[in-house]
Amino acid sequence: MSELQQMAPLTAEQWGDAEYAAFGALLGLPADKVPRAGSGEAYDPLNFDIIGMLAHHPEMARLFLRFNGFLLQRGELAGRLRELIILRVALRHRSAFEWGQHVRMGAAVGVTDDDVAALIKGNDGFSGADRIVLDTVDELIADGKAQWDTWQRLVDTVGERAAMEVVFLVGTYAMTGMAFSTWGLQAKPGSAPLPPQDPTTEEGHR
Repeated sequence: MSELQQMAPLTAEQWGDAEYAAFGALLGLPADKVPRAGSGEAYDPLNFDIIGMLAHHPEMARLFLRFNGFLLQRGELAGRLRELIILRVALRHRSAFEWGQHVRMGAAVGVTDDDVAALIKGNDGFSGADRIVLDTVDELIADGKAQWDTWQRLVDTVGERAAMEVVFLVGTYAMTGMAFSTWGLQAKPGSAPLPPQDPTTEEGHR
């Protein structure tokens, strides 16, 4: 994809109070404590194309990043289950950026290379809470809802609040997958590549 087919992240000159407040919602910092664009610090906004794209609409970005930060950092769903969910959504919605990001993030919470390989093939390689969560994700993606008996199994396994987070994670990462693919956000160099689409495995996800 050429640069003409990508939404350009904000330049250093385009960052102001509203944009810093948006990034601060994710970092848990007030706007005046967020590293300045172009500073070269680890959390310099220019290091994150995703933030530079979202910040084109700073008020929406501020609210979204606060919500997404809750799901990623303060929710009740176990980290391993959260990352399996995001990876399945990224795979089904063909989001190269999210796949690369969350293969890396998943490794930090117990998602192994073998898990990633199994996830690509379907759900047969999983059991227990992993399998119940992935079955729920596939129903949500395919049908726009989970069946009531599936929902009850999910609640019985992870608890009601964590089960609610499953639904919102699927919706959130389907949404970001659509946005980032539309805007041309590329996977970070060196990140795990999105596996080729194999239509013969689609039924295996159900």
